[in-house]
This record gives sequence, structure tokens and C-alpha cells, in this order.
Amino acid sequence: MRLLVVILFALLTAACNQEQDVTGSTPLCPMRSYSSYNPRDMNQCVAACKSCDHGNTVTCTTSCTLKGAR
Repeated sequence: MRLLVVILFALLTAACNQEQDVTGSTPLCPMRSYSSYNPRDMNQCVAACKSCDHGNTVTCTTSCTLKGAR
């Protein structure tokens, strides 16, 4: 019975993380557009978000604020 619980727990834990990790792929687009891209600069961050992530002003402003841009 314990073995069944352990196997079930292992399967459920393995099934939780099915997304691929894409960390590091997003900054490439803004760096191509800006020679000195600063993600903490609100204007650069919003412009990069709009062009690279196809966002709009509201969602990009919110995203940049959460990332620490001012």
C-alpha cells in the first residue's frame, strides 16, 4: 500500500511541471532593438514589451512596473 502511495505521489509531482523553461530567451529581442537596453527604464521597457511581446500600453506598463521599471 505504501509503495502505491509513493508511486502515485511521484507521478503527480512529475506531472505538475510540464512547461519548458524559457528563462533568458526574452531579453534577446529588446537587446536587438536597443544598444543599451535598460529594463528598469519605463519608456524602454514599455516599448520593448509592445514590439517584442506584442502587448498594449496597459499590459506592458503593468508588466514593467512589476519588473521594477520606473
